[in-house]
Amino acid sequence: MPESPRTSRRSLLFGTAAVSATAFLTGCTSNENNDKGEAKGPAGAVDDKPGKPVTIGFAGPQADHGWLNAINENAKERAKKYSDVTLEITEGSNDTAQQIGQIETLINKKVDVLVILPADGKALTQVGLKAMRAGIPVVNLDRIFASPQAYRSWIGGDNYGMGLNAGRYIGEQLKGRKDAKVVELAGMDNLELTRQRTEGFNDALKNYPDIKKVARQAAEFTVESGQAKMAQLLQAVGEFDALWNHDDDQGVGAERAIRQAGRDEFLMVGGAGSKHAMDAIKADNSVLKATVLYPPTMAASAIDLARALGQTKGVAGLAEQEIPASLTLYSAVVTKENVDEYLPTGFS
Repeated sequence: MPESPRTSRRSLLFGTAAVSATAFLTGCTSNENNDKGEAKGPAGAVDDKPGKPVTIGFAGPQADHGWLNAINENAKERAKKYSDVTLEITEGSNDTAQQIGQIETLINKKVDVLVILPADGKALTQVGLKAMRAGIPVVNLDRIFASPQAYRSWIGGDNYGMGLNAGRYIGEQLKGRKDAKVVELAGMDNLELTRQRTEGFNDALKNYPDIKKVARQAAEFTVESGQAKMAQLLQAVGEFDALWNHDDDQGVGAERAIRQAGRDEFLMVGGAGSKHAMDAIKADNSVLKATVLYPPTMAASAIDLARALGQTKGVAGLAEQEIPASLTLYSAVVTKENVDEYLPTGFS
């Protein structure tokens, strides 16, 4: 799963609509001014008029998770919308050395721009620096490099905000209930993103003194781990009022364990925004009542940014002539009341 910079490093915060940040970024327009001194093109409109041909190299980790597969598909589909974009995409790998090799191949091919979602941001920082020094601007997607010199622009999700909004939603649902108990099914504890999500969740709960987190278990972002770890939680904890699960993929396993245990006294909040989770929320016939988005549409927006960089464009709707150095997506909470708005972004 993805990693993002700490809150202090966010330079711009965007709210999501049905298409997340894409509506903001697809209005990339030329730096050339019209007679009135305004950037050409309407804000929020796709600037699909053919311009300078741009070859974009896309390198991500292996798509062995629903969210990562959605990242790849969003990038591919976005590139197809532009007749002036050629997308060179690697097979993807979770092996650091192999992914570095794939990116070096793209550098040697002299692509115009690189979009990189590193399997490990820190470990791949040097190859990001190599591309930038070779004159190839890098759009760093989600998992951030260790040095800002390794990328021209970063776009990704808000892991701290994801936990914060999950905690706020649960807090409001349990408000007024004395001695309410919550449990947390986290992701992989060796990842910074997991720690950020837990930190945000804990900070949100501080505003609800009647709510106590009584248990936390870390899983591994897989259906199997979700089922096993949730079964352990259910055995270890008596009745509780709410569960926050960091990831909708592992949530499928968690739901299975919950059904097998015959438990339904609590509400469940998921994370990321899978189609399965949204369908369950819409049906409203299980403990799953909400999910907090981590939109894979960020990959489509990364292609928009890369095209703009390759064509020396800015972003419509912003006064600046250059694209921002950093874009942080907002982690919206999807519930039965707004699920229809977000269903188009749900991933399998």
